Amino acid sequence: MASESVTLFLLGTVIMMIMKILISFTKRKNYHFPPGPTPLPIIGNLHILDVDRQDLTFMELANKYGPFFTFHFGSTKAVVLVGYEANREALVSANYDFGNRAALPIADDFQMNHGVLFSNGELWKVTRRFTLSIFRDLGMGKKPIEGRIIEELQYLNAKIQSYNGKPFDKKVFYLAPPNITFGMLFGRRFDYDNPTFQKIITIMDDIVVNTGTHGAKYYNVFPKLKYFFKEPGLVMDRINQLNAILKVLFKESEEAKCEDSFRTYIEAFVQKDKRESVTEGKEKIFTEKNFLASAFDLMLGGTETTSTTIQWGILLMMKHPDIQKKAQDEIENVIGLERPPRWDDQKVLPYCLAVVHEVQRFANILQYLPHSTPTDVHFRDYFLPKGTTVIPLFSSVLNDETQWETPKRFNPNHFLDADGNFLKKDAFFPFSKGRRVCAGESLARMELFIFITGLLQKFTFTPPSGVSTEDLDLTPEVTFTMRAKSYKVCAVPRQ
Repeated sequence: MASESVTLFLLGTVIMMIMKILISFTKRKNYHFPPGPTPLPIIGNLHILDVDRQDLTFMELANKYGPFFTFHFGSTKAVVLVGYEANREALVSANYDFGNRAALPIADDFQMNHGVLFSNGELWKVTRRFTLSIFRDLGMGKKPIEGRIIEELQYLNAKIQSYNGKPFDKKVFYLAPPNITFGMLFGRRFDYDNPTFQKIITIMDDIVVNTGTHGAKYYNVFPKLKYFFKEPGLVMDRINQLNAILKVLFKESEEAKCEDSFRTYIEAFVQKDKRESVTEGKEKIFTEKNFLASAFDLMLGGTETTSTTIQWGILLMMKHPDIQKKAQDEIENVIGLERPPRWDDQKVLPYCLAVVHEVQRFANILQYLPHSTPTDVHFRDYFLPKGTTVIPLFSSVLNDETQWETPKRFNPNHFLDADGNFLKKDAFFPFSKGRRVCAGESLARMELFIFITGLLQKFTFTPPSGVSTEDLDLTPEVTFTMRAKSYKVCAVPRQ
């Protein structure tokens, strides 16, 4: 009897194992990735990748594999979207299918799925919704912020005027936009030589530079080799310095007595923190950690992307004095040289508006930010598993030959119709599209128009003596963003 029982037990175990295998086999999904270059063991396709200009490698591969192909970053399969049609279809038409942020270890080390840029899930949804709501309440895209931008323009103009026509560094154009974001975050404006302001600017610059190095990019592919790369440690050191400043400001707001209103993003965040009720099993969202991550994301946009675009704008005006002159003539003829430009002036300054948009298109300051699929996704003829890294290549949209007449040339006519009226273009992707569109887009648009138009109203920008327009180098310096290379400029006041 005992032997029969053992036999039955073993038989039952074998049958159960067979059934498990059969169930597992029937549940196995036949994922189907698009074609792409053949990977090598361990490194995948890294041997054919231009680490700095990945966008150029991907656009070249698209000529062979089409606008939707697979690229292996080490052992990670990524799907690359090249050109306007593929990106529109994925980011706009199928925005939920491609709406997650993919892993980016150099940033994830300190953001840890917090903030509005590098997070996912419920925390991302709630934080982004809160941020957009508070920024609207603080005047983003409205008259209050317009007034602050115009005021900051006067400070920037005064700073430029102080050089008396002598050459100065492009870094001067980096000073104004941060104060708009800092005002919304902290409720104060910093003088340009203020030590805290200078320290924040320097820290942000170091982070942008170090996260764009080869070491950082290889670390993003091979995160297990963290201690073989210096960049993760350098970035964390600078983040800790930045957080030390932000924690002081956060603490000051926590101690503020006002309970029913707020004047800044910090105060609104603290009030939300105090009122947040957390049900069992749900993570608290409005924490100091999430504030620090969110503040960093907003400062990254406010100090880097807008400032870098303005630096590109002035370089391109020097490179194309005829375009600079045409924009200045429109300003002088329509609003004159005294009253500073306002946001509503975009309706009567179509050429200036076209110039600002073309600066963004041509500068192409962000090659891509990786997305991922939140679930299994059917897209075109392919079937991608949950968590697939997706690369929406903004460079390829802003340089798509089917959408732009002269994609490799700076040409404001891209945004003008035959009658000289401003022309909106669907392929204008500098802020991304869909669920992950830049949260500060409306603020950045207003800043860029008022700052660039206001600078051209007051000054003519020329290269220093001995430097010709041909000498001006438009090859980008690749950091986390695509910056204009270092240059000096002379600003001649307009009478």
